[in-house]
Amino acid sequence: MSQPNNARDESLAQYLVDEFVEDYQEGKMSRRDALKRIAGIVGGLAVAESILAACAPPPTLAPTTAPTAMPAPTTAPTVAATVAPTTAAPAATIAPTAAPATGGLNVSENDPAIEAKMIQYPGQGGVNIIAYLAKPKGDGPFAAILVCHENRGLTDHIKDVTRRVAKAGYVGLGVDLLSRQGGLDKITDQAQVPGLLANAPQTQNVQDFKDGMTYLNTQAFVSKGKFGMVGFCFGGGVTWRAATGIPELKAAVPYYGPIPPIEDVSKISAAVLAMYGETDTRITSSAATIEEAMKKNNKTFEKMIYAKAGHAFNNDTGAAYNADAAKDAWAKTLAWFDKYVKA
Repeated sequence: MSQPNNARDESLAQYLVDEFVEDYQEGKMSRRDALKRIAGIVGGLAVAESILAACAPPPTLAPTTAPTAMPAPTTAPTVAATVAPTTAAPAATIAPTAAPATGGLNVSENDPAIEAKMIQYPGQGGVNIIAYLAKPKGDGPFAAILVCHENRGLTDHIKDVTRRVAKAGYVGLGVDLLSRQGGLDKITDQAQVPGLLANAPQTQNVQDFKDGMTYLNTQAFVSKGKFGMVGFCFGGGVTWRAATGIPELKAAVPYYGPIPPIEDVSKISAAVLAMYGETDTRITSSAATIEEAMKKNNKTFEKMIYAKAGHAFNNDTGAAYNADAAKDAWAKTLAWFDKYVKA
């Protein structure tokens, strides 16, 4: 069922809660940090406490006197390994073949082949949207790729991804979805970022990217109407939603993001390539569902499931980085854009 436009996207908010619960249970995040992030999403510390209290703590932190059986919370991550995709492109067939173990993707802000800078453009309601723009040197015109950040905001890593887009011959636009709060740099407590993102009106994130396209279409160095989009984690979910809400998108590549409402799949015009990690069962378990919906609606769709890769395997600043999977996925991402955006 659709929600009012001024309501937040509950499925994206739930995705973030589940992610922090999972990080806590796997020992990747302290209880204190998980509580702060979850509280910002669910509206208070007491609710966040109840969510974590109903979850088994990390094995190393499990109290010896605690009951061994605990009820599963309604907000706990759903790990549905039994519904892992069985159709084309199984994980075992997609393992990268020749990528070295480290290095190779990063693009310096001083790279002589590109130009990069922070910009602002007009957004809905008279707000100026902050963004990072990177383009190849020269007049162009160049096709353009929108870049959506993770739940941490427009970080240096996402700026680097935007420069990678420019290095590949596209204009890249990394949008700061915290622009109404002054941008990521103005947020003094980073634990507040997920809540700020989760509580935005459901149409706002997609609208910010629509307005980014409007801005780019006024620039002489941009090929009018040639747009793609890529996003990661939370940004993968926004990318899926942009695909349902921006018919002008030619291609979209969501990396391990929550799928859109199935009833909205019929609205997708973009060719979609979805990236998943084999061990990221909370997200990868939905790959079969979206594949079936895309095929039922006669949409262009492919998926990649990378063996032994987990959630956030593309982020080379995090512990989950998988160099081989990241390099292979990025090569396929660019090939997808070359086929459906540049052509």
